Amino acid sequence: MDPGTSSKERPWQAPAQYPQGVSAEQEYSAELARTGYVVVSSDSAPYHPAPANPLVSIVVPFYNPGAVFEAALREIVEVMEGTGVSYELIAVSDGSTDSSVDALGSMEILNLKDVYHVKRNGKGAALRTGLRLGKGQYLGFIDADGDIDPKALSDFISVLIAFQPDIVLGSKRHPASEVVYPPLRRLYSFVYQQLIRGLFNLSVRDTQTGVKLCRREVIERALPLMVEKRFAFDLELFVVASRLGYHKFVEAPVMIRERFSSTVDMVSVARTLLDTLAIFYRERVLHFYDRMT
Repeated sequence: MDPGTSSKERPWQAPAQYPQGVSAEQEYSAELARTGYVVVSSDSAPYHPAPANPLVSIVVPFYNPGAVFEAALREIVEVMEGTGVSYELIAVSDGSTDSSVDALGSMEILNLKDVYHVKRNGKGAALRTGLRLGKGQYLGFIDADGDIDPKALSDFISVLIAFQPDIVLGSKRHPASEVVYPPLRRLYSFVYQQLIRGLFNLSVRDTQTGVKLCRREVIERALPLMVEKRFAFDLELFVVASRLGYHKFVEAPVMIRERFSSTVDMVSVARTLLDTLAIFYRERVLHFYDRMT
């Protein structure tokens, strides 16, 4: 990725902790040239301690989430603290230009690593970065817009401890889920899932709800084969995991709150459909995932 910046991209203020003799500018330049992103806080930063080998790493991707971001992140922390398991949060900015990145630096949240993509590459790209950085036995993610109640994570932890699944997924179609959706969005969701069933024959009733936890082995094997950078990342994860022989997918209930700050519009719907067809083409026509394994 080109490490150059645009007029909308903001300069960074240096974190306190850097190796002796290395300036912040040198450190940032090296990180950007190597990876295309900057890890703003590190495991050594005293204000963001993180466990060395947590049970769960949760990636929180975000792009200009606005005022809901801080409250959503604190809710996630509160829920995870209540579970009693070791965890880390990895907040990944997808090139945000609002004040959300600055808010991270002032929150003083434990177990937090914050990562900044200089340019916007898509939610899937942010997830890819965060999942690669995670150290947990289970790696997962939850949307940062506040639509999904983080209390779902408590049920997810119970499921993974009891059943050791390959993937725990939030499902709007779980009988215990509480979903407040406008009729049009319900229609989009229903039609899309019928399309998924017809194209891929997946034993998953809801691929797109933005909260999941995966066994580390699944992510380590699936992620290098995946190419999606936008909204079809979740679908590709299930397609590739299935091709690799992982089928223990367990649904867990979610509560979808009536806020809908997510960018669900005709443009994003069209892009998701195109990305979905691209996955189908790679799997069924090119046999891309078979050739890569």
